[in-house]
Amino acid sequence: MSKKTFPTELTRRGLLRTGVGGLALVTAGSAVTSPALAAETAPKRGGILTFAVAAEPPTYDLHASQTFAVMHRVAPHYSTLLTYKPQAYPEIIGDAAESWSSSPDQLTHTFKLRPGIHFHDGTVLTSEDVKASYERIRNPPTGILSSRQSSLAAVKAIETPDPLTVVFRLSEVDASFIQEGCASPWNSLYSAARLRQDPNFPAHNVMGTGPFKFVEAIAGSHWVGARFENYFRPGRPYLDGFRAITMSRPATLSGMEGNQIHGEFRGFTPPERDRLVKGMGKAANVQESRWLVHSGISFNSQHKPFDDPRVRRALTIAIDRWGGSAALGRVSFLKDVGGVVMPGGEWAASDAELEKLPGFGRDMVANRAEARRLLKEAGAEGLKFKLANRSTDPYPTAGVFAIDQWRQIGVTVEHQIVEMAAYYELIGGGNFDAIVDSYTDYQDDPTTGLVRFLSVDKYPVATVKFVDPMLDDLYALQARTVDKAERKKVVRQFEARVLEQSFVLPILWWHRIVVLNSAVRGWTMSPSTMIYQDLADVWLSPE
Repeated sequence: MSKKTFPTELTRRGLLRTGVGGLALVTAGSAVTSPALAAETAPKRGGILTFAVAAEPPTYDLHASQTFAVMHRVAPHYSTLLTYKPQAYPEIIGDAAESWSSSPDQLTHTFKLRPGIHFHDGTVLTSEDVKASYERIRNPPTGILSSRQSSLAAVKAIETPDPLTVVFRLSEVDASFIQEGCASPWNSLYSAARLRQDPNFPAHNVMGTGPFKFVEAIAGSHWVGARFENYFRPGRPYLDGFRAITMSRPATLSGMEGNQIHGEFRGFTPPERDRLVKGMGKAANVQESRWLVHSGISFNSQHKPFDDPRVRRALTIAIDRWGGSAALGRVSFLKDVGGVVMPGGEWAASDAELEKLPGFGRDMVANRAEARRLLKEAGAEGLKFKLANRSTDPYPTAGVFAIDQWRQIGVTVEHQIVEMAAYYELIGGGNFDAIVDSYTDYQDDPTTGLVRFLSVDKYPVATVKFVDPMLDDLYALQARTVDKAERKKVVRQFEARVLEQSFVLPILWWHRIVVLNSAVRGWTMSPSTMIYQDLADVWLSPE
């Protein structure tokens, strides 16, 4: 269905009207803060979920995108091979795939598709559609952007022995292939027929096999989807449809307090959470989690004196992350102390392990004395430089914190805050001394999370342009290590190398707080804003 279609049936359902559809009446009182509300006897069918999205989508193409602004609007229209089981992160279950198996040598992965999966135009999904979608990701046609081409680098062939079977043959073992390649929410399944007509079709049109059909998108206003009655999962979706509204943060807060919208799926700061709890009362359902987003500072090692590892090390050990966590966690997204993988996750170092690494020691008097010594030894006493940063929170907060920490070792920093476009121009051109950086992920897996620390020839889009063959070798080793205990040892070696070289200076990991109206049921909280957004299991309580 094209983006300019306005079906009469959908108008009757209330999908195109202004304001909230299907929002239950609520009463004031104390907030619900448990991860899930009390269980109902059965999900209720009907209603329109209305939620805010803070930014506009730069494309409709999930294969090309990296932002929640696309995922939160587009995910309900598509399916993937595998997906994350609701209320059981990070367990993986089939989506379009009914079952799958792997060969003993982990070089062949075979998927059996569910029969009778229909695209929204009525055609049937087959293995050819899966192959066409994955070939587009791993070998994009000229002019087509694939943001995850490297994630399928180990795939040497995709075979379709029959309409319901897809076989991936790998050239080498990839321990993350099932999670990264097949359960990625970005690897949506497109129509092979549509791609043959126009390889760029998904950038401007929406036509998948997901629980909701596309209705319309009005730039700067709203995005609308309606229930796909021929969806392959029996009984789902429960909602009649959804309406995503482009809203600023102040408007979102006011809209939730006034029962105009059901919520926002990215996250709120602690003060915003507290405001909503007070303003919404019992209607506020607060859910919190660690967040797969990491704020740090990247140094330009091609600019002096940042080519000197002593200078970079001095700047990282001068920062009190443990103290910063306690203070910043009360006012911003910034909270959790961790290294290069999500703290508290399966691959994370313990606090005791972290404390042995540069930048995580708790004795700040000793740390700052050593930092001043290193700067003097490097001839960088009284160091002055510019810290580039973007204007959206919590980036300025992270910058102000770092600058204050460096002030205590005699370093003077000018905080250069720019708008988004200028920020990415600085990164692209390498025109910075140091820059507040971040990365986000959809799964707690080393292969997807550690790629940003590779040498520039291995990962050209990384902010920091350095060459470190040792890191490259360790990354490759962990990716092909199937035994989790052994793989974790390699990850610890990788992390130690990153922190010792200090090309990237970790600050704090984000903490996710989602507040939804208590009428919203069936949504799964997780450490990622990119999963559980197809809305197939979401329903609205009439109570």
